[in-house]
Parts: sequence; structure tokens; C-alpha cells
Amino acid sequence: MQNPGTATPERFPAPELFAEGAQFIAGRPAKGTSGRTHTVVDPASGEGVYTYDLAGAEDVDAAVAAARAAFPGWASATPGERSDALHRFAAVLADRAEEFARAESLQCGKPLKLTREFDVPGTIDNISFFAGAARHLQGQSAGEYSGDHTSYVRREPIGVVGSIAPWNYPLQMAAWKVLPAVAAGNTIVLKPAELTPLTSLLFAQAATDAGIPDGVINIVTGTGREAGEHLVGHPDVAMTSFTGSTAVGRRVAELAAATVKRLHLELGGKAPFVVFDDADLEAAVHGAVAGALINTGQDCTAATRAYVQRPLYEAFVEQTAALMETVRLGDPFAPGTDLGPLVSHAQRDRVAAFVERARAYARVVTGGEAPKGDLEKGAYYRPTLIADAAQDSEIVQSEIFGPVLVVLPFDSDDEGIQLANDTPYGLAASAWSSNVYRANRATREIKAGCVWINDHIPIISEMPHGGYRASGFGKDMSAYSFEEYTQVKHVMFDNTAVARKDWHRTIFGDR
Repeated sequence: MQNPGTATPERFPAPELFAEGAQFIAGRPAKGTSGRTHTVVDPASGEGVYTYDLAGAEDVDAAVAAARAAFPGWASATPGERSDALHRFAAVLADRAEEFARAESLQCGKPLKLTREFDVPGTIDNISFFAGAARHLQGQSAGEYSGDHTSYVRREPIGVVGSIAPWNYPLQMAAWKVLPAVAAGNTIVLKPAELTPLTSLLFAQAATDAGIPDGVINIVTGTGREAGEHLVGHPDVAMTSFTGSTAVGRRVAELAAATVKRLHLELGGKAPFVVFDDADLEAAVHGAVAGALINTGQDCTAATRAYVQRPLYEAFVEQTAALMETVRLGDPFAPGTDLGPLVSHAQRDRVAAFVERARAYARVVTGGEAPKGDLEKGAYYRPTLIADAAQDSEIVQSEIFGPVLVVLPFDSDDEGIQLANDTPYGLAASAWSSNVYRANRATREIKAGCVWINDHIPIISEMPHGGYRASGFGKDMSAYSFEEYTQVKHVMFDNTAVARKDWHRTIFGDR
């Protein structure tokens, strides 16, 4: 095995699964050929747990070649055959749920209760959904729209998809990228973040064990600059799907444009949390703490900007701070832990720097520091509430990606909605009110791909996920995701059996 590190069997129950390398190409694990290595670090302890060889351009080429070779057979499989394979896949993952949960907690620092109750069950549900959806991939009904012809629409797979997933939800993002692509008959090369490759590799192995043919799902684990850019620019890749920051998304778009690829981007977010003065204050406070702190705030839909109508503002700040102070930081594998570390010390330091700069113009109500003592070696940061910031300040406008919530007051409903829309992003939002007309107005006028009412964060496989504006375009999950992963073809049959059509006179001859 490649330097297994110091993780105990409880934290890393099956290290032998990764002994042959962090690439998965044509149904088999392999070592990368870049000549460089990377170490997966347990962010709770700062200790290395798995060192592997990074992928280089040659590995990307091999993975794309495997996907291209597998495409004709997989694309020609019947919807029922693809559906059956995905149902088997869901069953395999369900059998290995604890293994997936522990690997995800180890590499990300997520509390085990989050991976057991959210990441892994959500992924199994995604597979089950797409197993069913594979049988319902339909075009428009046939019809005689010109009078002399019958038209119908086919949906066809695109080819080889090259996808890049982020480090915050490695397992779920692997599922969101892989499942609609393969359910529609495509093959895929997925590049997970080099920080968190473990569950993506387990995911691909489980798919192979379920009988999905070799080459349909391939994993290359390398850096974005080397493996990622080569994958996006590869001439045999027909589509790119990317989830990550808006800045990197712009670079992906530039590379994809050079080969005129289909492109799907799910980018940054800065979700507003709008509390009107008739809201249930207790519900809003609980929703804000949960929505801001899920996955230690490393969620592009996390509640990051709370706008609270002035009659409730002071009470909201006081109660939210008090509830944040009850959140228990600790070892992700300990039963009493509510909040784990951030994914890395670098990410922890980035979040801390945002908060330190904010002290010059805003008030840190609670948190704003890394804990000492037993947690000092990990990438921990206390839940943080900030008030009295200006709307145009960095802490309000920029994506922090950590356990930080900023609260601002507003007066009129018009002002609350205007403030909610006043960032470049538009991925998700929530509005809190007991008035159905007020809530309905918020759903219409807040510019975001998802607007929750009196809740924040829940997602379901049947509904689409994707953003507006700088948050990107295209949809993950749901039947809408097939819009990204299929070509629409119009087929038209002549019904007249007439050699010389009336319209030919516009080109030659007379009536």
C-alpha cells in the first residue's frame, strides 16, 4: 500500500481498497503517472492517512480512451438494462454504507452522524432515482406538424463526459456528476478533488461490482491545473460538468469553449436568509444555525447572509448567538460531536482571515476563533456570528465557505428582497414568514435557483439543483439534469411519397 499513514481501523476500515492507487480506469485501480504524490490528511488531527501518485495527462488520456471504448455498448443498452444496473449499484452501496460514511468523515472532517444520515443515504437515494429515471428518458410525442410529415424527437447520449467535482461533498458530488450522465447512456471520466478522493474511488468500485461495464465510470485523481485542464480540453470529451468556485468556473468555460463542448457549471453561492417580521422567530433561529453550519459551512447553499426585519433583529442576533454557542465541536467519530473541522488548515486559515478583516468594520458577536486544547491540531473554527456589517463589505459579498453567518437588518419588504438579490450569486435562498402572499412574493422575486420557505438546506433527488448569474447554469439531480446530458434530435418523415414537392418551385421550375 502507498503509505497508509496513521489512521486507526475504526477511522479507515478498509485501507487495502486503495493499495493499488487513486486512479480507476477501465474497471481497475491504478497508480498515477505524473511523478508527484499527494497525501490525504485527516483534518481533525492534521495527520496523513493515505499518500498516492497523482494523475498526469497520460492517465487522463487512458481514462478518456476507456470511456470512449465503452460508449457504444453502454449507449446501445436498453433503458431497462441501464436501470437494472443502477438498481444493483444502489444495493451495493447500501450494503457498504458504513464503509462509505467512515471514509467520507475521515477525509472531510464531517461528523459521522452527518455522513451516516445525510451524505450516504442521499447518495443511495440519488442512485435509486436515476435507476427509475433511466426508463423515462423521452422526447416529444410524434405528430404531423407540417401536414405532410411526421416529426418526433429523440434524446441521445452525448458521448464521453469529463466532470470535475469539489472537495466539500465528495461522495454526493460524484453521484450528481456520474448518475445522470450514465443513466442517459453516456460514459464518464470524473476528476475528484485531490484532497478528498477516497469515496469517489469507492463509488467507482461499487459500480463495477454491481455489473456496470468497465470504462463506463472512470476516476482520475490529480490537480486541477494538470489533470483537470487536460480533461476539459481533451478533444474526445464531448461535455464538461464542473462544480466549484466561480473563478475556476470561468477558466473551465474558457477551456471548454476552445473545443465547443457542452458545458454545465454549478458555481459559488452566497445564500440570503430573509426573515420577515411575522416569522416564527424560534424556527428562524434554529434554521439559521443549521443552515449556516451544515458541513462546517462548506456548502454552496449554506445560509450566509441573514436579513432580519428590524422588529425581530435584536432578538434574532441574541438567540442565534446563544444557540451557536451550544454547538459541540469535536472528533468527527465521537457520538456527541455536532461540528467537525474544516477540510484543511489552509481552508480554516482562509475563513479566519475573512473574520479578522471584518473586525475593522463589523461586530463579531460570537466565535471568531480557532479552539485551543485538544482540538488545536485540527482545522477547527468556532461557529461565528457577525453583525453591523455594511451591505457592500467583503464579509457580506464574498463566499467564505466556513461556519460564519452575517446578520443585517432591513425595514420594508422591498428592501429585504433588494438586499437578498444584491450579490453576483444566485444559487439558493430562503424566506421566513407566516404570510403566504409575502412568501410567494419572495419566491417570485428572489433571483436564485432554489428558494426555500420556512426552511433552509433540504434537497431531494426529484427536484433540480442549479443557479442563476455567477452561480452558473444547468441542473444537477432530477429529470431536468437530462437536459445537460442528452442531445435532442429532430427526426422528420415524408408522408406523401410525392417525388416533386410543392416547395421545390422556390428552387427550380414553376408551379
